[in-house]
Amino acid sequence: MTDLIREQALYINGEWVPGSGADSEVENPATEQIVGVVTQGGRTDVDAAIAAARGAFDPWAQTPVVDRVRALRRLHEVISERAASFAGLITQEQGSPPPVARKLHVDVPLGVIARAAEALEEFPFRSRRGNSVILREPVGVVAAITPWNLPLHQIIVKVVPAIAAGCTVVLKPAALTPLTAFELARAFDAAEIPPGVFNLVTGDGREVGDQLTRSPHVHHVSFTGSTPVGRQVAAAAAETVKGVTLELGGKSASVVLSDVSDELLAKAVKVTVANCFLNGGQTCTALSRLIVPADRLGKVEELAAAAAAKYVPGERLGPLISAGQRKDVQSFLTPDAAAGATVVTGRVSLPEKGYYVQPTVYSGVDPDSRLAQEEIFGPVLSILAAESDEHAIELANNSIYGLGGALWTEAEEDDALSFASRIRTGQVDVNAAPFNPRAPFGGYKQSGIGREMGDYGISDVLEIKAVQL
Repeated sequence: MTDLIREQALYINGEWVPGSGADSEVENPATEQIVGVVTQGGRTDVDAAIAAARGAFDPWAQTPVVDRVRALRRLHEVISERAASFAGLITQEQGSPPPVARKLHVDVPLGVIARAAEALEEFPFRSRRGNSVILREPVGVVAAITPWNLPLHQIIVKVVPAIAAGCTVVLKPAALTPLTAFELARAFDAAEIPPGVFNLVTGDGREVGDQLTRSPHVHHVSFTGSTPVGRQVAAAAAETVKGVTLELGGKSASVVLSDVSDELLAKAVKVTVANCFLNGGQTCTALSRLIVPADRLGKVEELAAAAAAKYVPGERLGPLISAGQRKDVQSFLTPDAAAGATVVTGRVSLPEKGYYVQPTVYSGVDPDSRLAQEEIFGPVLSILAAESDEHAIELANNSIYGLGGALWTEAEEDDALSFASRIRTGQVDVNAAPFNPRAPFGGYKQSGIGREMGDYGISDVLEIKAVQL
C-alpha cells in the first residue's frame, strides 16, 4: 500500500489555507483502498473564495488578450511537464488503467487548453453593426462544479474558457476524485496565474455546491452531472437570474445506415464497443445504443461479441467509481431488466478487488425499455434493429437525451450531413471522425444548456453590450 496523499489546505486567492470542514477519504475503486485524505471546505471558505474571485475580476478582465493567451500557454506547459503525475493521480483516485489515464484523462485536456489559446487569439470581442459597436465582455465570477468520471478534463473544459474570457473562477471538484484538482491548483500557481483568478474549494455538493449556485456574487454556474441534479442547479441559479451551463446525461446512438460495406460495418461495431466501454462506460457521450439494419443483426452480434471480449476487467476495462455505482449498473444486468433482449457476450472473470462489472452487450433490445432509455454509466451496450434508414433515425431520436452520437454511411458528404442534421443531438461523429477541441460541446433536450470548449466555451461566459455611436 502506498503512503496516503494528504491535502490539508484549500487554494484561495493564490494561497493555501486550511479548510473549515472535516477531512474526507479518497478511495481507489480498483483496489478498494484509501489512497488520500482531503480537507473539506465550508460556508466561510466558499465566501472567501468568492470574495477572492470578485477582487481579482476587474484586473483580470482588463488584462490584454495577448497576456491571457500567454497565461494559458504557460499552464499548458506546466501540465505537460507534470503529465505523468496527473495520470498517476487519476489512476489512483478514479481507477483508470494507466494507458487510458494518460491518453484520455491528460492528453485530451491538454489539447483543449491548446485550442482554447488559439480561439482566444482569434476571438471577436468587438464587432460593428451599423452605428453600433458590439462588445462581448466577461460575465464575472464563474462557479465550476465538476463530476468524478473525467477529473481533469471536466475541470479544464470549464475553467480554461472562463479565464480565457476574462472571468475568474471558483472550482468545486467531485468529492470522489478531488486529488487531481489540488494538483491542478499547483499548476495554476506554477503558471503564475494571478491570485484569485482560480480558486479551489472542496466539499459536499449540497453545501458548497449549493452555496456557490445561490450566491448573488457568482454570475454564472457551469455544472456537469446527472440530469436530475442539473434541474436542481438550474432552479437554484434562477433565484439570482444567473446564467448556467449544464452538461448532463446522455444515451447516445451509433447509427449504421443500410448502405455500409462489410468493412465499414466491422469498423462501426468495433468503434462503438470501444466508445461504450471507454472509462468503464462512465462517459456522458458513451455510444450506448447501436442501431443497425435488421437484416445484418446476426453479423453485428458476432462482431460485437468479439470486440467486447477484448475488454478484460482490470486490464483494458477499468472499474466503476464506487460500490454504489456498481450496484446501479448491476441492476441493468438482471433478467428482468433485459426485458426479452439477448445477451451476446460471455461471462468473464472479475478481479477479486475493485468495483468491476461484467462488460455486456444486449441484442434485440426493446427501444422503450430501461436498457434503451436510461443512462447506465457502465460498460453495457444495447443493439437495436432498424427496418430502414428512416426507422434508424426515429430510434436514435427516441430519447429524452441528445448529447452525442455517431453515424456510419458510405454516402457523399452532403448526404451524410443531411442524415446527421436529423439526429437531435449536440454532436455527431461521421465514420469515426476525430475529436475536435475547437468544436462546441453540449447537448439538446435534457442533456443540457449551453456549450463548452474553444470559441463556444468562451462565448458561453460573456455578456453582450451594444454601444450606439
